[in-house]
Amino acid sequence: MSEIPVLQVEDLSGGYSVGRPVLHDIQFQVNKGEMVGLIGLNGAGKSTTMKHILGLMSPQRGAITVQGKKREEDAEAYQSSLAFVPESPLLYEELTVREHLEFAARAYNVAKEDYEERAARLLKLFNMEEKADSLSMHLSKGMKQKVMIMCAFVARPPLYIIDEPFLGLDPLGIRSLLDFMIEMRSQGSSILLSSHILSTIENYCDRFIVLHRGEVIAQGTLAEIAEQAKLPGAALEDIFYSLVKGGD
Repeated sequence: MSEIPVLQVEDLSGGYSVGRPVLHDIQFQVNKGEMVGLIGLNGAGKSTTMKHILGLMSPQRGAITVQGKKREEDAEAYQSSLAFVPESPLLYEELTVREHLEFAARAYNVAKEDYEERAARLLKLFNMEEKADSLSMHLSKGMKQKVMIMCAFVARPPLYIIDEPFLGLDPLGIRSLLDFMIEMRSQGSSILLSSHILSTIENYCDRFIVLHRGEVIAQGTLAEIAEQAKLPGAALEDIFYSLVKGGD
């Protein structure tokens, strides 16, 4: 029997108003140890899709399972199986960087010794050791984004939902994040990554999902979506441009 997907989205339709869905029959999955790129123009439905996965919105039709469980069946198990990195950092102004990491670790029941090892490594990896005891209100936007990323990775859930993580990061921060995501993937974690920087994610994602006007217009490996776009061997940016222009 094949292993169940870490994330399964089936025939998802939904939006902000009943009867006026933003998403139309979205269907895809993310398997164990896989990094999948969710790409599309502004307004394509990427953030709405992520909000449904996170449980912030309820599907009008269809189903979402994480580790084989629906949120309505077991909310605690569902939520503890994923971590989210939003596009814009959201922190408590009067907590330090270290306190944010401690808070995240406790929320996911991370053992103290595991937390200490993970936190030390993440602070070093993202060059935040000197800022560990600084209040978040005194951090730059890029540093705040690093804190959000570190809070997600200190938890080590099976699934990461990551929305435009490169915005505000310096080149070293981007490289550190990409390298760490590759390491997490090699250890069996799954990642759904949304980004407009297609040239960066092209060589890192195993598969891609192309959203356009609330519909999946292509999905698969780079070679597979290149075939769907009738551009074998093309770069992801060229494939994407051809697909979305053809979808207009």
